[in-house]
Amino acid sequence: MPRRLAYAAAGLILTGSVATPAAAQPLSSISVPRGPDSPGYQLRIDTARLGLSLTRGGEQLLRTASDAFTFDGGVATRVRSVSRDGATVVATADSTAGRPVTLRITPHPDRFDLKWTVGGLAAGQRATHFDLTTSGHWYGGGETSEGKAQPYPLSAGTVDEPEFSPASYMMQEPYFFTSKSVGLFVRTAQPMQVAMAGGRADLTVTNSAEYSSTVFVESNRRAVYDDYVGEVGKPAKSDATDAEYASPLWNSWAQYYRDIDQDKVLSWARDLKAAGVAGHTVQLDDKWESNYGNLTFDPKTFPDPKKLASGIHAMGQKFGLWTTFWINLDSANYAYARDHGYLVRAKGNPAQPCTVTWWNGTAGIIDLGNPQARDWYTGNLRKLMADYGVDGFKFDTRFFDDRCAATGNLTPQDYQKLGADMTDAFDQQGAGIRTHWGNQRYGFVIRAVDADTTWDGLRTSLRRASAISANGYPFVETDMIGGSNSMPPPSREVLVRWAQAASLMPLMYASTSPVTTVDTTTGKPVAYPADTAKLYADAVRTHAKLAGYLKTQVQQAVADGTPIMRPVYFDFPADHRFDTVDDEWLLGPALLAAPMITAGASRDIALPSGLWFDPHTKRVEIGGRTLRGYAAPLDTTPMFVRIGAPGWTELAAKL
Repeated sequence: MPRRLAYAAAGLILTGSVATPAAAQPLSSISVPRGPDSPGYQLRIDTARLGLSLTRGGEQLLRTASDAFTFDGGVATRVRSVSRDGATVVATADSTAGRPVTLRITPHPDRFDLKWTVGGLAAGQRATHFDLTTSGHWYGGGETSEGKAQPYPLSAGTVDEPEFSPASYMMQEPYFFTSKSVGLFVRTAQPMQVAMAGGRADLTVTNSAEYSSTVFVESNRRAVYDDYVGEVGKPAKSDATDAEYASPLWNSWAQYYRDIDQDKVLSWARDLKAAGVAGHTVQLDDKWESNYGNLTFDPKTFPDPKKLASGIHAMGQKFGLWTTFWINLDSANYAYARDHGYLVRAKGNPAQPCTVTWWNGTAGIIDLGNPQARDWYTGNLRKLMADYGVDGFKFDTRFFDDRCAATGNLTPQDYQKLGADMTDAFDQQGAGIRTHWGNQRYGFVIRAVDADTTWDGLRTSLRRASAISANGYPFVETDMIGGSNSMPPPSREVLVRWAQAASLMPLMYASTSPVTTVDTTTGKPVAYPADTAKLYADAVRTHAKLAGYLKTQVQQAVADGTPIMRPVYFDFPADHRFDTVDDEWLLGPALLAAPMITAGASRDIALPSGLWFDPHTKRVEIGGRTLRGYAAPLDTTPMFVRIGAPGWTELAAKL
């Protein structure tokens, strides 16, 4: 017989029937009524083959695939019983492996917690599968791996991330959200596998006995974001200074890659200053060390590091160094670290250090689970600061590798926190640190991973930065302006347009000089036309004009987690034109960025509702429409100021 259970505390109602084996597709449902700050929802449990269907007002929001819950060697099938444990609904199902699958759903006004386990089975793979065809566009997750496309939205392309992990080099979070204002937060400290293709999403956790997640159900995507940040935390501060927001960071990587020496760095820095594009810091990137992990300058290419630092300081800039946690086997420090137990251990053989490959060779990884190892490493960094005048560091590294064994009971996620704690003691100079998986509270600047030196690279880097920002890391920047990835230098147009786009972001991260650079694929110098530096300098000045406005946005992000660079639909939820727009964004509440990120001198611009001031034409445009063929020659960066929004008068006066 059907039974009806009222949950007085939350106004929740469970209806349905406990099925007998002969029952035809029995169904249980949970109804959460609309509240003052929540839209309400209905959740149905398919008992013929364990699955879930989420609706709101009759609209399908989220649905699991036919093989909704799978594990090592099995798939959940017919539900045997549905019961109540307090406010939690418990469904127990059979499986193809002959083991019971227990699903527990705890509803709340704006979300529900979803957990499931497999009886008698040790920790392993647990996967939940979703049908994408009825759930709108999917976003979130963070960056896809280098060399793979970054779809926008994610569900518009193919995502294949077999190593979606706290230990990944990529900025990734186990959090996704949809255009129908549903969010999915997978609660795991272990690696995942994420795939989206063919109208389905496969989200697999590893090394786990339980699949634990929370599904947020809201009336708009910004509310979903706030729910997620409420779980993982907002920035407690920003690790960047006002000066680091106001002008560029210059890093040597894309300018010279590994073909670097002391004279080249000084010449590059002097050219930048003369061109009017110098910033707050000059960072020396890869190949300053004699061997990777030695943490000593190569005496052949850097015979007088103190003189180098002094030369940079004399130009009114700080000096920084690139560093990693990898110690190559040919480094003198490797034997020292190995013999002192400072390296993470090998799986299956704790007597041996773990050996991994990375882009510069074969190495061990410093074990942050060992406080003595951490102190030894940071002591080396402080010696560089004291001996040579180094002001800070670009930490470009993993803090753990899933191919290795963790110390004690530490998880890959724990190593992320240990890395964050360690690097937080140093000036990261606006380069930030790629630590993720719940580390929003540190307030690090986050740079997108390396991108190609092409139009596609520019678009990809902007997509990555936007995804990182929407994951709760508001202090974002693209890959180095102009791209990198060991490719030929960018064209004049790509370099200028990239600088223009970056000028309308929280921070500017630069490398390729707009004066002259080197094509490291041929060894030949590349000189840009004379007006390239002027156009680049214009972008730097535009960004400088935003300094006061950005300072306010940083303060807002620290106060409540509000992303600075955000999708337009966060502020205009009803305008679904922006569901698939990746070349426009809001910088705070008052500035719409619409830079050119393709070849050409004009573009269409979708304006949200309201009145918008155009700094270039000095006209006020009526929103809620699309400006067709907006003129954008190479000296023009399309942007609009939202009249009436906080900060708009300051922007209108300065831009």
